[in-house]
Amino acid sequence: MTAPDAEGDDLLIERVGAVTVVRLNRPRARNALTMAMLRGIGAAVVAAEADPTVGALLMVGAGDRAFCSGMDLRAFADGADYTVDDPATAAYMRLTRGEATLPVIGAANGSAIGGGLELLLGADLIIASEAATFAFPEVRRGMFPGGGGTFVATRIPLNIAFEMTLTGDSITAARGYELGLVNAVVAADQVFATAIDYAERIAANAPLGLAACKELVRLAATDTAAAHRRLIHWQNTVFHSEDAKEGAQAFLERRAPVWRGR
Repeated sequence: MTAPDAEGDDLLIERVGAVTVVRLNRPRARNALTMAMLRGIGAAVVAAEADPTVGALLMVGAGDRAFCSGMDLRAFADGADYTVDDPATAAYMRLTRGEATLPVIGAANGSAIGGGLELLLGADLIIASEAATFAFPEVRRGMFPGGGGTFVATRIPLNIAFEMTLTGDSITAARGYELGLVNAVVAADQVFATAIDYAERIAANAPLGLAACKELVRLAATDTAAAHRRLIHWQNTVFHSEDAKEGAQAFLERRAPVWRGR
């Protein structure tokens, strides 16, 4: 594990093998997102995507109370503009839409609320603490989940999506697991280790194959026709790649493959 690099005091970026770890670091504020943190997360996504030695991105919150409580309401009430359009913010929004090119794992060490849950929904896999809860309370504050939370029905049944967004009520990690929102529920002290294990197993696989799976699986959940069209592209790209040949050769030679991402 490399030593973390601070992006200010509120966001820590570190490398664990082939995994970039983004840690929200405002535990006293339940890791609420400031605009600087939002841009910092976006910048970390861009840097990880551009680094061929990075195979996966892991997001986690500091402390054991919250993954993220969403936007910093005090900053918002003071006039902070969360709609600024710049490259880092655009990358953050891509992340929340599940469009980061790398596989993303979310480690919900505590509650994920509002924009925090929207950020977590950008992950392809979610590992949750037994004590974690998930909620969209925006309607109780005169708002709505405007950062992508209204697309939660792509991850859970429609009636439960309505329940969460219209009532503002929370669900437990156990219920999230039953609904398919969460991949694993573990003891609080095992969340990070479990998430890293998933991330490292994913990062060990072929980059092109991962990119194909990430795009096609998400697209198939929302637009089957578009997924079929993109399938042709990925078939031609992946099955004629050097990595596909390397994977077959490594299997025959009973050795670990050496991926080139092409």
